[in-house]
Amino acid sequence: MDARQIMDSDAFKRCQAFHGHVCGGLAIGYLAATAGLDWLREKRALDEELVAIVETDACCVDAIQALTGCTFGKGNLIHRDYGKMGFTFFNRRTGRGVRLAMKPDAFRVNDRQITLFRKTRDGSITDSERAELDALGMQRTVDVLNTRAEDLFSISAVTAGMPDKARIEPSTPCARCGEPTMASKLETVDGARVCRGCLA
Repeated sequence: MDARQIMDSDAFKRCQAFHGHVCGGLAIGYLAATAGLDWLREKRALDEELVAIVETDACCVDAIQALTGCTFGKGNLIHRDYGKMGFTFFNRRTGRGVRLAMKPDAFRVNDRQITLFRKTRDGSITDSERAELDALGMQRTVDVLNTRAEDLFSISAVTAGMPDKARIEPSTPCARCGEPTMASKLETVDGARVCRGCLA
């Protein structure tokens, strides 16, 4: 499929509806999720049978959630804050895993986009510049979706590191704030069990 066919597909529309807009990051997540699912020979998870480990908190993660069915709430979407476009998918039933990591030169934002992003952040962007940024973003999305996954990512089998299933544990009140906290997430400070929020 080419970019326009992908963008017209139910799967991509599901990603867009979940994320709220179309962008290059969403396209990256779409390609990562579909390539990961294809490699595992799987469809969207109904429960916890698939696991996704994401190394970024960018737009692409929303496409991964929408397409794989891996979510924080089920404990099968794990965020490792490495700041990289790296995505690992596991099938709990088969033990198979695959990691996709963006190739160094695969996705470059042009200088004009960087300038316009900065103007958006500082509030100085004009309406015509915003329209230009939107057009550049849409072209970037099309370019990504017209790229084969193997040209965008290094793809390799993973044989270790599948996370355990999510644990359900009783909560214990934090000694400082009193809020119920999963017991395994409390820290002992001066003999008291304290939540990480109070320690931050």
